[in-house]
Amino acid sequence: MTLNSTLSVSADLPEGLRAAVRGRVWSPGDADFDSVRRPWNLAVEQPALAVVEAADEADVAALVRYASAAKVGISTQPNGHGATGRTEGTILLRTGRLDRIEIDAAARRARIGAGVRSGSLQDAAAKHGLTGLPGSSPVVSVTGVVLGGGLSWFGRAHGWVADSVTAFDLVDAVGRPQRVTAGSDPELFWALRGGGGDYAIVTGLELALHDAPALFGGRMLWNGTHGRAVVDAYRAITQHAPVELTAWLELLHFPGADPMIAIDSTYLGDEDAARKLLADLDRLPAPLSDTRRPMSVAELGSITAEPTDPGPGQSHSELLTGLDDDTIATLLAEPISPLMMLQIRHLGGALTQPSDSPYGPLTEPYMAYMFGVPTEPATAEAITVKQRSLAGALPVSGRRPVTFLDPAETLADALPPDSIERLRRIKAERDPANLFRSNFGVAV
Repeated sequence: MTLNSTLSVSADLPEGLRAAVRGRVWSPGDADFDSVRRPWNLAVEQPALAVVEAADEADVAALVRYASAAKVGISTQPNGHGATGRTEGTILLRTGRLDRIEIDAAARRARIGAGVRSGSLQDAAAKHGLTGLPGSSPVVSVTGVVLGGGLSWFGRAHGWVADSVTAFDLVDAVGRPQRVTAGSDPELFWALRGGGGDYAIVTGLELALHDAPALFGGRMLWNGTHGRAVVDAYRAITQHAPVELTAWLELLHFPGADPMIAIDSTYLGDEDAARKLLADLDRLPAPLSDTRRPMSVAELGSITAEPTDPGPGQSHSELLTGLDDDTIATLLAEPISPLMMLQIRHLGGALTQPSDSPYGPLTEPYMAYMFGVPTEPATAEAITVKQRSLAGALPVSGRRPVTFLDPAETLADALPPDSIERLRRIKAERDPANLFRSNFGVAV
């Protein structure tokens, strides 16, 4: 189920594309081709026959019709978070210009384009006392997160990000625009809520928003010498946390600095209630800094302060079955270097409830996310060795969320076997020529 990626038409492809679409087209040899084809993660090499920036939804449909006739695959990315480099022989479609945002405050609904970033949706929703389900970064696309299921700061209260989606606007494999809901096409609707983007090109979403009358959040940071005390407090807090409270633990080791440890937290409620729930942290040694405060849901990106510009990175994630004494001892046994961060996210709450999505309920209580910057090949190898060593020593379930897969992994590393089988049936029915190539495809 593959298209011919050695195309006799490849020499004519750029001119054919420019005639077919109204958006910008880049091809090899153009001065800025190498920059526009790069994904967000600059450590991933991403080849492409051409790059197209769609002008609008109609442009996407025109591109699909052209690519189908030319027998060329399409890899779709707003900006390339989650890229795997599996784009060889395809047209790379950028959907960043599909950036409309419409808020229906009375219905608590948003309609957005596929290029809308999480922070932009948060800005728009916050004006109405509402929130989407944002993660740590404000610059990832909401659609990309949804196609992988999506974890957020408020997942414990509201489940997967994809659980909030009520409709998809998309273009199918014959270039036909459609609006898909659970009622109109339950199979495709199910597949797109966490099964990747292998079945259609999503051009927009309708999703439920949630009340956010108050929010308290921020980071507390300590010297790494207080590691055991901080982790013990973190475990105590998360063992009894209500679903409105989310806390993430970070072991940090930046080049040229001493090891540090942090707890990031958000609470959907008022400051007094949040401080009572986090009282164990006040009994710890004085932190190096404490940024916690009442904040708008539009400010969530400030908590972890992740980079907002592309850069190289090397990550690996595992879902943990617990956080017992042996696990804590493993986490603190030695410095995390050459990793820069080892993050433990508290999950649970609504994420454990039934979900009509490919992943289903997420029952593991914690997730470990390990990140390093591969500045050279030797460093990249050392990061991989460290990640494998930690994964082998921690109590892992063997699964991980789709949006946290690393480039060497596949959907089978995230989703249950019965979901993979069902997704492959849907792929074969909806895109038998394998026109659509997502970061983590199901085509065989």
